[in-house]
Parts: sequence; structure tokens; C-alpha cells
Amino acid sequence: MASVRPEYPRPHFDRSHAWLTLNGDWEFTVDPSGTANPRDLAARAQWPQTITVPFAWETEASGVAANWLEYGWYRRTLTVPAEWHGLRVVLHFGAVHHQARVWVGDVEVGGHEGGYTPFEFDITDALAGRTEATVLVRVWAPVDKREIVHGKQRSIPRDDYDDCAFTPTSGIWQPVWLEARPATHVSGLALTPGENLDAIVADISVAGPDAARARLTVQATGGDPVTTVAGADGRGRVTLPVTEPRLWSPTDPYLYDVTVTLDSGDGTDQVRSATGLRRIETRGDHLLLNGERLYVRGVLDQGYWPHSGMTAPDDRAFVTDLELARESGFNLVRKHLKLEDPRFLHHADRTGMLVWAEPASTGTFTPEAAARFEAQIAPMVARDGNHPSVVIWGLYNEEWGLDWDVPGDPAKQDAVRRAYDLLKSLDATRPVVDNSGWTHVATDLVDWHIYDETPAGWAAKVRSLLAERATSFPVGLGGGNIVHKLLMADGGPTPAVPNLNSEYGGGKTSVERGWNQRWQTQELRRHDVLSGYVWTELYDIEHEFAGVYAFDRTLKDSGVSPASAAHADTVLVVDAQPFAPGRDLVTGPDRKAAFDVRISHHGPAPERIAVAAVWGPVLGSAEGLAPAAGPAAVTVEPYRLSEPVHICEGLPDGAPAARLHLLAVRACDGQVIGGTCVDVAVR
Repeated sequence: MASVRPEYPRPHFDRSHAWLTLNGDWEFTVDPSGTANPRDLAARAQWPQTITVPFAWETEASGVAANWLEYGWYRRTLTVPAEWHGLRVVLHFGAVHHQARVWVGDVEVGGHEGGYTPFEFDITDALAGRTEATVLVRVWAPVDKREIVHGKQRSIPRDDYDDCAFTPTSGIWQPVWLEARPATHVSGLALTPGENLDAIVADISVAGPDAARARLTVQATGGDPVTTVAGADGRGRVTLPVTEPRLWSPTDPYLYDVTVTLDSGDGTDQVRSATGLRRIETRGDHLLLNGERLYVRGVLDQGYWPHSGMTAPDDRAFVTDLELARESGFNLVRKHLKLEDPRFLHHADRTGMLVWAEPASTGTFTPEAAARFEAQIAPMVARDGNHPSVVIWGLYNEEWGLDWDVPGDPAKQDAVRRAYDLLKSLDATRPVVDNSGWTHVATDLVDWHIYDETPAGWAAKVRSLLAERATSFPVGLGGGNIVHKLLMADGGPTPAVPNLNSEYGGGKTSVERGWNQRWQTQELRRHDVLSGYVWTELYDIEHEFAGVYAFDRTLKDSGVSPASAAHADTVLVVDAQPFAPGRDLVTGPDRKAAFDVRISHHGPAPERIAVAAVWGPVLGSAEGLAPAAGPAAVTVEPYRLSEPVHICEGLPDGAPAARLHLLAVRACDGQVIGGTCVDVAVR
């Protein structure tokens, strides 16, 4: 096994008993004109470069670091293990951007278009009985990406959203591997919870010459095996009862392993997967997980790393990002405009992090571009649908690939509706967002994106949408261009579905961003009608400095406004309009800070909570400060903003400024379960 990304790449469809990684060093050559002859290249004794797969050729990790290259060729020799004799040998690619053609020996075994979806080729016949052969891969990655799916990759000519796009990811950027299987084999496995969350339903697809007579034995953790025979269409369905079911949730991410064993005249095949018993649904304006209210505290995670681009440098990198999100108080990550490596979802499943998953966008609207976008939907569901962590599917984003004109163009409305209908036909178990941000056409969630550099401006826009039920809001598109975006493409009122803010943030410096995160998130918690939010973003990327963490995943200076406090189950909402970092409130001659505080509690049960006030230095931490004894407690109901608690505190003697820490103290045991702060200065 190679030392580069050596882990099995497809845990959701595990055939790791018969696999061989092809990650590591491949020969590489550029082809500036795109006219190289595969026969000549295959026969060439030496190639000029070596590239490390699976890292894009733009990246340092690849060893090539070639920007704006359109055509590249890969070559390596593969050796088939002797014990695979009599089995079919299959060559797998996790993802290649954008178009790939593949030869084994002198036989072209196939091609694929679409830079984010997996593909495979049965290369047994091309091997013609040999155990060793040369693999040749030609990749075309056009620099003009506007009509292909490319998400946040830069294009020349540029997209309208180029200022928030990054270095392209071209060539092989997810793992490559070989597998062995019988001619008749399991080709698909979809796992869904039973209606009452007391069973797992397995839908199995079989391919091969003996598919219609294949015997299938399916078993889940702790259960008895269930046997069936595939139908004439090569499909079989079994229901696996679960005694004493253990539901999957962020606090208890329990997974059931499912094993499918196929027996046919061609031999035995076995595939393993895993899933969780959980239900995600909407009921009126609430999201529910396993029948209980779910409030999304999400963060945007775009899936980029400093030296390896869109490819994680190692498997641990996925775990690190999930841990950073959890430590910052988030319960969901929005994987933005990218079908992420399946290993990420595997780790999200086992650690209990919720995921909003969505495909990559195109950059402009044409029938061909819309078709390429839609071509990602079925592979996305087939690959990622078994993961209980995925609780929201996204589709389009902010009219990207729709030329900013969904309300004015019926063809674009049809494209949005068509994508939504297709996704719902493939998976009706999860809510779908049709066009994240605004101008919804057909959607299970109404979400909106607002960026504002001031808490006051932010609060006014949020109040307009949530309290005054506005049907549009102002959006800055760069260069001082501000437009009013409709929530619904037809200009009408929003449907009775959950409401989410799915992108927000403000501040030019790290301290300003920490300050805005504290105050803006409080404003969201002021409005009980909301079902959650997504902060932008978890970490910086290249020129984008909006992260809680830097690009190298080190924690940034937030002015001691920790994300974990802003995104806790219990937070304090201050009735004040802050002035600036370090000077939230300015006192008069009496040197007193007077304001009301409300409590937002998202725990499972009511709590008796007191608000204690403790002075400390400006931009200082509350660590080690003890709240004064005896503040009166109020009863706080889950998901219902409390009545105000009045605070009136004088600045410490002689201090021109100080930070007033406000601590939510549980009355029954004196434990601090949340808090915020207000920096107070003398005028």
C-alpha cells in the first residue's frame, strides 16, 4: 500500500477485502495543445515529471504546481494480485476534474465528464489475462469553466463571483484504486430507516450475467440475516428489524453496520456499509430530528487545505476540521459547492456532526450548463445517501449558474424546479434547498444570506425579515452595487416551512469578526421563529479571511469573543446597540452600564437560570472570574426567548473602561452554562 492517503476510500460501499490503492507517484506530462497521441505516450521510455496522486496538478502536494494547464497525462504500471485470478478487475476514480479518458495497455476503457463525481471501469478484458499493464489517463481541465461544474474554482474568463473563488483543482484529485469482484456483483446499496425507526430498509442493485438469480443475504449489527433473491430487474429489497433501536443523533452517533453477501453462479461477493436510525423532517416552521426540535448552529466549510487544495492532505485532516467545528459550538457544517470526499462523511457519521451537502455550481446559464449541474444529483444521492449525518441537501447557490435572474426568466425557474423535483424523486427523506440565499422556486426550507459590517445594520435586516415578514432584502454584489433580492422568485409570501439564515458575517479584521459573530448571532437568537443559521466560515482560504481559524487551522484573535460562547445551547441576548469593538457601550457621567438581557435556551427542558455580572479587563476572558452570589433566577423555556433581566452596574473605581461579563448560571447547581460580554467605556 502507498503511504499517500492509504485508507480505504469508499467506506459507504466497502469492498476492502479485495482492493489495492493506486495513490502515490505517477508519471506526468503536460500537453499544451491537447493533441498528444496516447499510443506514442504509452510507448515513451521516460516521462519528464512525477506527480503525486491524488493531489491536483496546481498544488504543492502534487509536486507539479502547474497553474492554468488545460491538458495533462498520467501514466503508471499496475500489478493485479495473483489471488484475484478469475475475478473481474475494476479501476476506480474518486473524482477527476474535469474530463478524463483512460487506457489500459493499448485499449481505451472509457471516459468520464464531471469533476466531482466518481466513476469506474471494468478493465478485465483490456488486461487480457495479464497481471501487469500500463494505465494512461488524459485529463482536460478547461481554464474557461463557466459552463462546467466547478464550484469555487477560478475561471478565465472570470465568473461573476470570482472575488470569492480560489485556485482551480485540475486532474486527479480524489483517490484511485483497484477492486476485484465476481462477474455478478452488488452494484448499489441504499439504506434508509424504517418508518418507525425500528428497522433498516436495504435496497440492493445487482449487475452481471447471473443478476436475476442472485441470492442475497443481508445482516445488520445485532440482527439476524435476511435472505432474498434479486428480481428480473436485478433489484432486491429487504427489511432488517432492529430490536431495541438506538437512534443516531449528534449526542449519540450510533451506527449500524450492514453486510450484503451475494451468491451466484459467478461466485460470492460481499459489500459492507453503515447507517444510522434517524429521521430528519420539517413540521410547519420547525426542523425536527427524531421528532425533537432541531436548531441548526452551522458553519460554512469549503473543503480547502493550504498545500493540497480541495484534497485533504491525510485522513486526519477531515477529523481535525470536524473537531474544530464542534469545539466552536457548531452542530452542522455546510460543505459548500463541493461534493466532499466520502471519508469526510464517514467521520461526520461516527462523530455526530450534521452536514448540509450540495453539488458544485456552474458559472453561467445555458441548457448545457444546466444539464451538467443536474448530472451531479443522482451520483450525489447514490454515493452519499446512506450517511445519517447528511440532513439537508442543497442545490443551486445564490443564482450562481443562473445569471442572477431567476425571477425574470421562466427557463431558469424551470431549471431550479427540475433540479428540486429530481432530487426529491431520488430521496424524499431529507429537506432540500433549491437555491440557497434568495429567489426560491420550490424548496423545503426558506434560507437567506445577509452580510453586514455592523451589528446595527445586520439587526435591522434580520428584524425586517423575521419580525416584519418582508419579502425582499438588500444584497451587496460588490463595487457598491446593492440590489433587493426576493425571498421567493414570484415575489409572494414565504411558505410555512422552516426559516434559516444560511450565510452571515461581518468585520474586516479578526477582532471585528469576533465582535460581529458575538452580536450578530445574538440577534438571530432573539427571533424564536428561526430554525438556525450558518456562520461564514470555519477557516480562512487563500485571500479570504473570514474564518474562525486561519488557513492552517490555528485559532485567530477574536478579541476574546470565542465562537463557542456565541454558538452555545444557552446564550444571552443583550438589548443594546453596540458601538465598536472594545467600546460596546459608552457611559455617561454616572459611569453606569444599564440595559436588559434576555436568555435563549435550546436545551431539552426548561431551566431556572440567573444572570450574573462580573467585571474584568476590556477584551479580557471570563476564565477564573467567579459570579457574585444571589442574582434572582428566571424560568426559561426551550426555544422561547425569556423576559428581560435588567442589568445596572457601575464601572470599577478609577477604570476608564472594563468588560462586563454576563454569565448564565443554572440555579440548581450554580454551573455557568452560557454567557456573553459587554465592553463599557467612559464617554
